[in-house]
Amino acid sequence: MRSTTSLLLVLALLILTGCSAFGEKEDETLSWSPSKFYSEAKSALDADDYEKAIEYYEKLQARYPFGTYAQQAQLDMAYAYYKSDEPESAIAAADRYIKLYPSDPHVDYAYYLKGLTNFNRGSGFLEGLLPTDRSQRDPGAAKNSFADFSTLVNRYPGSIYAEDSRLRMIYLRNNLSMYEVHVANYYMKRKAYLAAANRAENVVKNFQETPAVPYALRVMTNAYQAMDMPVLAKDADRVLAQNFPEHPSHTQGAMLPKVEHKGLFSFLGVLDEN
Repeated sequence: MRSTTSLLLVLALLILTGCSAFGEKEDETLSWSPSKFYSEAKSALDADDYEKAIEYYEKLQARYPFGTYAQQAQLDMAYAYYKSDEPESAIAAADRYIKLYPSDPHVDYAYYLKGLTNFNRGSGFLEGLLPTDRSQRDPGAAKNSFADFSTLVNRYPGSIYAEDSRLRMIYLRNNLSMYEVHVANYYMKRKAYLAAANRAENVVKNFQETPAVPYALRVMTNAYQAMDMPVLAKDADRVLAQNFPEHPSHTQGAMLPKVEHKGLFSFLGVLDEN
């Protein structure tokens, strides 16, 4: 009986030891130098293995927090987060780079990456298949993106990312102005005519030279008519007729454009999604 019990104990210990041995995998990176870490992380990044790249960049920064490799790893890691669709982490990594290395020659890219991350927030699979209107979305990310690109353009006008940033700012401004028109139309439907007129007037004053202006003028005309303010209604209609005589907002009374499926960047023609 004792021998049987002893045998069972030995077997149990062997099983536990075996499980422990199989459960623990030796970390191959323990002996890696900073250059080895960076090389392996960059290879993973180039191979689109963003999870592995992020793992190596994080280990590099944890073990070797000072030096050129750690600095470059911070920026590369922000890009890896961006490509792996982790916007919060991407922006946090870019912000950390900006804070730690404000005078670095590559800090313009950190701002650009922040702008791109916010720019692409909300873009999904269905957007490429169905007619969608980005101007109806919550404008928070668009405003942040515009601010990021604006910072880049103003602080680093000679940056290689400046021209693309300017084009994206035009796109964002157009969408932000059209968002205001959507809100004004919402107020019109709820018969909140004064709020609708004020929102539309904001577009005319602060978003000049955007496609939203003629629609805003139509909203103003209709809102003032609904409030029995003929003088203001005629003024808005006159400005609309003089400046946009062939526009649907004048010829058809349209307060919103028709949504057509043309692709996200079709009207700019020069942008890609990176």
